[in-house]
Amino acid sequence: MRGTTVPPGTPCPAPDDGSLPMHRLEVAHPNALPFAIGSFDTIGPLSRATFPHRHTFHEIVHVTAGTGTHVVDLARWDLRPPHLGAIAPGQVHHWEDADDLDGSVVLFTDDFLLDHPADRDLLRGLSERPWLALDDSANTAITRLIAELHEEYRRAADGFETVLRALLHVLVVRMARQPSVPARAAPSRAGAVAEEFARLIGGAEPELWSARAYAERIGVSAGYLAEAVKAATGRTPARLVREARTHEAKRLLVKTDLTVRQIAARVGFADPAYFCRFFRRETGVSPGEFRRG
Repeated sequence: MRGTTVPPGTPCPAPDDGSLPMHRLEVAHPNALPFAIGSFDTIGPLSRATFPHRHTFHEIVHVTAGTGTHVVDLARWDLRPPHLGAIAPGQVHHWEDADDLDGSVVLFTDDFLLDHPADRDLLRGLSERPWLALDDSANTAITRLIAELHEEYRRAADGFETVLRALLHVLVVRMARQPSVPARAAPSRAGAVAEEFARLIGGAEPELWSARAYAERIGVSAGYLAEAVKAATGRTPARLVREARTHEAKRLLVKTDLTVRQIAARVGFADPAYFCRFFRRETGVSPGEFRRG
């Protein structure tokens, strides 16, 4: 299953590079079904984690009670149950001030969608509006459907995998029909992304010397980062990263006795010759000439 699942109890430490934890779906054994369903309590504490994290799997949540806020990709949704939520692999989310949270959690990998591969596109669309409103009629239908998923999963009778896939397909299709709940901070999401980018780039971290690395750290796509930063600054993230690398190289050349090779490594260049070409292109002089005068 391409590294998307792990045995139960496998720890998920934060990566050494400071990026966000990436949780994988826990399954009983390597050939187990890449699917799980339960309550917030039976799925465990990670189902309502208060720290930003990502998954290698899809998560659908049906919130029937509780208060608090669900944050997905920096946008904030206040809880006013009933709600349906969809979080795609790689999206960043967490819960804030969640109290008396109740409902169901459905977890599955892309591999589980083999009977209905088009559902991947529906889920990607849902991930762009991950918090859905349910009126009484829709909530009754969704509650009944999720109860069927619970029962099939619990009983594990002959053919239950096929039934689970069919019921999940119906759930995804019906989710796509539901209206979205307005996100409290959705209008400023791009601004929040640009602000976080500015904060990170001001730190001049050696691991973050590409626009893609910043997008990964923030938890958005490279394309979205480019749109947000361009709207806020008029410049691209790549341009700003080049400026940050150049500024840091200048600082090290003037303020330290590090060699050009050492400085190149500090600003993310494995090849000192390439660093020299980069520096000349950005400043008009070589690192040695800049240091001398």
